[in-house]
Amino acid sequence: MTATPRIAFLASTAADARAACATLVHRHGDVPPEDADVLVALGGDGFMLQTLHRHGGLGKPVYGMKLGTVGFLMNHLEIEGLLERIHAAEPAVLRPLEMLAETESGASVGSLAYNEVSLLRQTRQAAHVSIELNGQTRLDELICDGVLVATPAGSTAYNFSAHGPILPLGANVMALTPIAAFRPRRWRGAVLKATTEVRFRVLDPYKRPVSATADSHEVRDVVEVTIRESHDRTVTLLFDPEHNLEDRILAEQFTSG
Repeated sequence: MTATPRIAFLASTAADARAACATLVHRHGDVPPEDADVLVALGGDGFMLQTLHRHGGLGKPVYGMKLGTVGFLMNHLEIEGLLERIHAAEPAVLRPLEMLAETESGASVGSLAYNEVSLLRQTRQAAHVSIELNGQTRLDELICDGVLVATPAGSTAYNFSAHGPILPLGANVMALTPIAAFRPRRWRGAVLKATTEVRFRVLDPYKRPVSATADSHEVRDVVEVTIRESHDRTVTLLFDPEHNLEDRILAEQFTSG
């Protein structure tokens, strides 16, 4: 990164994010994301995910500052000293999941997920899903509200709320977690190698329809969903040394709140 990096400022629609963005642009200038050395995202975790989905293919590091209600992927907002903070920031390289969903109509829909891919029942009736790992059936029938696969960075989000494990960065694993499982009643999920290909098959898609969501991209009426770690896509998030992502994930495991 150059001594004075070219910055693209990106802000959520919140008024305080827009105001902070205007102040920072006035001080540091602004360039389009494709011409930037670093992207600065102003908002909450939801906006950070939007930024990664929209601009992750550029391969530019992203430094986030929290202005939303959730900020696990963000740094604290400070208008002063931005360039010094960016230079001192520690990188965290994330590799997203690739989802390929086949729908009842025969369509194939692909999407990336930096947090998780989740399957959820669409009606009052529980979903019936089988689970294959690397082509081998491991669970003939899971009766549940849903099931998800989470990355380490996403393991503290929906996965943790569903009582899944928190995963350390760099462990090359992902979490397979049921959501309100009815049968098998005591199945708590699994921790899988990151190289595992997971395939869900919806066993009764007409009577018990299921949707699949990769982060915030939802696909309705799926009959089969395949999930694998991306081989060719990574993103780099930048964190202040005292608030790096690895420490945050570790701290979450000792928090009772």
